[in-house]
Amino acid sequence: MIRNVAGSVLALAGATAAVWSPFRAWYDGRHGRDYAIDELFTGITDDRAELLGSILLPFLFAALVTLLGVVLRSRLLVAAAGVVVLGFTVLWMVRVGQAEGSLTIGGDGTGLGDGVANAFGGGILLLLGALVMSGRSRPPHHRDRPPPPTHPTLDGPPPDDPSLLEGPRRHPQASTPYAATQTFDVPTPDPEREDPPPRS
Repeated sequence: MIRNVAGSVLALAGATAAVWSPFRAWYDGRHGRDYAIDELFTGITDDRAELLGSILLPFLFAALVTLLGVVLRSRLLVAAAGVVVLGFTVLWMVRVGQAEGSLTIGGDGTGLGDGVANAFGGGILLLLGALVMSGRSRPPHHRDRPPPPTHPTLDGPPPDDPSLLEGPRRHPQASTPYAATQTFDVPTPDPEREDPPPRS
C-alpha cells in the first residue's frame, strides 16, 4: 500500500513536470509549444506551431496514461508514459541538433533551456514511480479441498451419510433388522457316547 502511494506521487509529479515543460524555454529562448509535432519527423523549422499541434500533445497523452496507470495501479502503464516522454524529448534533441549543427547549454537564454530539463526529469520520475509501485495485489491462492469420502472410513461414516437417519438396516428377505451381534450354535460332544477303540 505504501509503495503504491509513493509510486503514484512520483508518477503524478513526473507527469506534471512533463506537461509543464513545453511552456518553458527549450532552445535559444524558444518554448517547447512552438515546435510542431510533425517537425520531429520532418525537420525543425522556424514556423510557430499551434498549441495542440505542438510537442505538448504527446506529453498530454503521457499524462492521461499516467492517470490511468495510477487508478489501475498498473506499473506497465506508468512506465510506458515515462518512455513516451523521454522518447519524444530525445527525438526533439536529435532534430534540433541536426538543424543547428550542435547543441549548446547556456545560462543566458541561449542553448538548451529548463524546459528540456523538466521534460527529462518528468520522464525519469515516471520510470521511478513505476519501479516503486508494487502493482495490484493478488488474492491469496487457496488450494481446493478434496471432496468428502463417499464410503465409511476408519474414523466412521461421513457426516452426511443418509444411512444414519434411516435407523437399522433390514435384509431384503428378513422380517427383523440385523442384530448388533450374532450367535452361532457350536456342537458339543456327548459325554455318554463313547468313542470307538482305536484300531491296532
